[in-house]
Amino acid sequence: MPIEQRGVDTIPEEERTSGPRDLISILLGSNLCLGVIVFGWLPPSFGLGLWPSVTAIVTGTVVGIAFTAPLALVSLRTATNLSTSSGAQFGVRGRLVGSVVGLLLSLGYTALTLWIGGDVMVGTLSRLTGLPDTGVSRAVMYGVLAACTVVAAVFGYRLLLRMSKILSVAMVVLLAVGVFAYAPDFTAAAPPETAYLLGSFWPTWLLAAVAAGLSGPVAFITLLGDYTRYISPARHDSRKVLRSTALGLLVGLLVPQLFGTYTALAARAGAEYAGPLVDASPFWYLVPLLVAAAAGSVGNAGLMLYSMGLDLDAIVPRATRTTATLVAAAVATAFVFVGSFEWDVQSAMTSFVLLLTALGTPWAVITLIGYARCRGTYDADALQVFNRRSVGGIYWYRGGWNPAATASWAIGAGVGLLAVTTPFYEGPLLALTGGVDCSFVLSGLVGGLAYTALTRRKAAVPAPAAPDAADEPVAA
Repeated sequence: MPIEQRGVDTIPEEERTSGPRDLISILLGSNLCLGVIVFGWLPPSFGLGLWPSVTAIVTGTVVGIAFTAPLALVSLRTATNLSTSSGAQFGVRGRLVGSVVGLLLSLGYTALTLWIGGDVMVGTLSRLTGLPDTGVSRAVMYGVLAACTVVAAVFGYRLLLRMSKILSVAMVVLLAVGVFAYAPDFTAAAPPETAYLLGSFWPTWLLAAVAAGLSGPVAFITLLGDYTRYISPARHDSRKVLRSTALGLLVGLLVPQLFGTYTALAARAGAEYAGPLVDASPFWYLVPLLVAAAAGSVGNAGLMLYSMGLDLDAIVPRATRTTATLVAAAVATAFVFVGSFEWDVQSAMTSFVLLLTALGTPWAVITLIGYARCRGTYDADALQVFNRRSVGGIYWYRGGWNPAATASWAIGAGVGLLAVTTPFYEGPLLALTGGVDCSFVLSGLVGGLAYTALTRRKAAVPAPAAPDAADEPVAA
């Protein structure tokens, strides 16, 4: 299979051969991994039992999908990734906001997947073969997983799609077997000596809904376009693509996360997940658990790393996608080492998802408002001005930036950061929300309202009739 040569350029119509079923496969297969399963452990680690954990995860996931899934339609129309597509609202240089947000999201989730996958692999090998569970063995395992992930990401979308189709079947079987493996130890009660993280039920439940449920779909706000840009709107209806996106996210996220909740309660996993998961496993399930940790981690981290390469390629147009992917892999692996040896897993995960959700939500809201205003009509050629290192075009605005969109994102993100609560930081606006983390709602609401107010007198700019107008400056 040849290495993919496409970066963030426009995908030609003849190469847009994927369909809605492929979209479901990639969203299902890539998410059936420990990097997603571990989010199901968060509610029990916050002090919630079975049903509060399940309702928090399901509620957060459904709300997140309703907000996130429509973003898949943007790249269906532009034939490029979402950060580049956001240039229609932010400007061809202002789209760097989306590239940076996407890079941070993918970086964090790649590191988390390698981290948890490597820890479980070392734990299972320790029980199977007597391998010492030391910092050295974990470092070697992180390196092996990272190397395999790089290969998958460099070869690109076609290989990742094939892997996802295989994983969507294999991982479902492995997880189904795992339900029986952990059944004798299962209990619906929260792990012993685990108090409500925020002191009472409802604030803790809402935190779980955001950190474990909502964070899953939000992680895809810049990723969905990586897949739908290969789907042709001439052959596939937008509504079918939207339904496939929602279905892929719903099943792909709920199955692994609810498995994570189930195994966390069975293993009495309070402050840590990987160790108790391995210790509670019957000996006969260790090999399937090892396979799930290895294959699932490479599949999920491969897609995240692929997206990181595209985002870095968008930030530095002179770099090839392959070079950008290698650099991104090195940075992600470094984060794994720092996280594994310096940070507490629960605190690091919670802080990461809440902060990145606050930063990413207003960008997604502004992008969706732009899509609604232009009714899905974009000038795909004009979106590539920055990549060609030229100037002008319908999305040039002021020096390649749309001040209204950029300011609106900054205001929304700022309000979100002021309203967030994490184990490391609590925003001053929490006093106004009764201590409940409303950062997701506030950041999206404020960012969207600011963008609407700042642009209310300007009609959405339609795509120009002549494609050669893309490199001519146009007044905003």
